[in-house]
Amino acid sequence: MITSGVWLPAALSAGGFQAWRTAIQQKLRGELTVSGAGLVRYVYGAPVGLALAAGWLAVHGTAVPALSPAFLLFAAAGGLAQVLGTNLLIMAFGYRNFVVGTAFSKTEAVQAAVFAWIALGERLSPLGWAAVAFSVAGVLALALGGRRMTAGEVLGALGQPAALCGMGAGALFALTGVLVKSATVRLQMSDPVAAALVTLAVVMVLQSLMHGGYVLAREPRTLRDIVRTWRTSSRVGLLAALGSACWFTGFATAPVALVRVVGQVEVAFTLGFARFYLKERTRPHEAAGLCLVVVGVVLALAGGRS
Repeated sequence: MITSGVWLPAALSAGGFQAWRTAIQQKLRGELTVSGAGLVRYVYGAPVGLALAAGWLAVHGTAVPALSPAFLLFAAAGGLAQVLGTNLLIMAFGYRNFVVGTAFSKTEAVQAAVFAWIALGERLSPLGWAAVAFSVAGVLALALGGRRMTAGEVLGALGQPAALCGMGAGALFALTGVLVKSATVRLQMSDPVAAALVTLAVVMVLQSLMHGGYVLAREPRTLRDIVRTWRTSSRVGLLAALGSACWFTGFATAPVALVRVVGQVEVAFTLGFARFYLKERTRPHEAAGLCLVVVGVVLALAGGRS
């Protein structure tokens, strides 16, 4: 149910912020480790998230809600899934490129539908199965690099690191959406935007603690590099916080599927950033494959389950 017209501009903005942030994050990969490039998203984004939540609550005279154990559990689980998904996505970029890595992760919605069918016995509608077909075709087009290959070689291509990392990231992002939505609902706030921003602030603080603790224990030098690259890293954090605020607000005020469909505008931004910011040449088969994946995602969200 749509509770506010704010969901549409929020979803559109989320796609733009996410593509912009990921493009800058990809450039950071040359200066930081995978964990470091992922951590800047939360360390520099958490203060922005806290400021957004505090500002909204202050302007609207809303008290800080009680954070129940159930809320904190879902927030922490969603935050961890996003951390792992982000790291896998950055790794996918390293194996192929920005556009291909993003495309593999865009199997997120289709994976969620298939997982539900396998684990819960939920049947897909004919439109849902069409979505799976389009998505698989798109992934194959990207994975094969425009070459004609035998069935065995096709299976081998799908097992390449870029495919595994990208699709793994998509699965974790799908899980993140479910967990974050569950956390937001448990705040039981009458203002859905306030609930979304409070959830954002808590999730980003928890992510900073979880991921920061790991990096401190395993890669202490990376923390110094994160400080050294603060000019670029802070931009990643700012865009990450703004993008997540838009996603969370969209989820809180409209059906998740509807928000995801509109958020696919990210694909257009992705192609633009890859071409003009990262200076990556987008080959015809990559553009075609990316479009097929997007069609699959849109059909999956539109078709739902029968």
